[in-house]
Amino acid sequence: MLHKSFYFSKLTVIFVIRNRLSKTTYMAKKLILLLTIVCVTGVWQDLQAQDPQFTQFYANPVYLNPAFAGTARCPRICMNYRNQWPNLSGTYVTYSASYDQHVDALSGGIGLIVTQDDQARGTLKSTNASLVYSYLLPVTREFSIKAGLQAGFFQKSLDRTKLNFGDMIDARRGFVWNTNEIIPAQTKTNLDFSAGILGYSKRYFVGFAAHHMTQPDEGLQGPSKLPLKFTGHAGAIIPLEKGNESFISPNVLFQQQQNFTQLNLGLYFVKGSFVGGLWYRNSDAFIVLVGVQTDHLKVGYSYDVTVSKLSSNTAGSHEVSLQIQFECRPKKKKYRTISCPSF
Repeated sequence: MLHKSFYFSKLTVIFVIRNRLSKTTYMAKKLILLLTIVCVTGVWQDLQAQDPQFTQFYANPVYLNPAFAGTARCPRICMNYRNQWPNLSGTYVTYSASYDQHVDALSGGIGLIVTQDDQARGTLKSTNASLVYSYLLPVTREFSIKAGLQAGFFQKSLDRTKLNFGDMIDARRGFVWNTNEIIPAQTKTNLDFSAGILGYSKRYFVGFAAHHMTQPDEGLQGPSKLPLKFTGHAGAIIPLEKGNESFISPNVLFQQQQNFTQLNLGLYFVKGSFVGGLWYRNSDAFIVLVGVQTDHLKVGYSYDVTVSKLSSNTAGSHEVSLQIQFECRPKKKKYRTISCPSF
């Protein structure tokens, strides 16, 4: 899921931005080398980065697929925090907050989502804010389709004070000199558009989303288009007892951005207010999830257990989610909410 970000003359600034679509062929030593924020190479070379990726997919539904806006009908707030590979220098932290609800007068849902990705301890930050609308189409008494559109604004910013270059080094005193390297623009802003579709009934759901449809330019030095990201996801609800108080939910999620792909296979187990989950991702990691849910509050924690050769160096990845479900006005007409995992 890599895309070009910007490039320097006589310098490559390397950011390993999250384990969004992991490449397990990297050796641990190579990864640690990549985590060096600045390295002098003496050649022209592209810098590449990735979209943020959450492992609690359904705890951040609007981020996963804009068609999820309004699927809970009543107002919903989702907040997410992810800390990737905290054991390595230059941590990568992503925050997200969203609001969505169904509006009868619009025959669909509306939403707002804000995401910030903090890479290499604030060296490179990306902030995105988007408005979402999803149209609800009841196809039959049992099956509905939602189609969502997302229009957003993003800003990418570079903190040049945190960049170190070879010509800044004094043999005895360290980094004391000013650099002669050409530093790119410190901010880049642009518009971004995405879309998604979701089909669901009481027992199964399937969806597809296309992000960055216009492939906006995000380059800080020279043009650099953000490649399309495709997401496909599906799952089912299998009751274990009457009343859906206890059920299992097998799920699959596939993503592709440019030449990088990610496949996630998972299973949720829900019994009353307790939620547990286990996911397997691309021969790279197992994801263990635990959560507690009530009618109005859902809290989840997940840990990515790295099983590749990076396991002893990364300390995995931690993710926390919080969902607040509000009451809403009495239904004016029958509305079919989606039955899917909350994390």
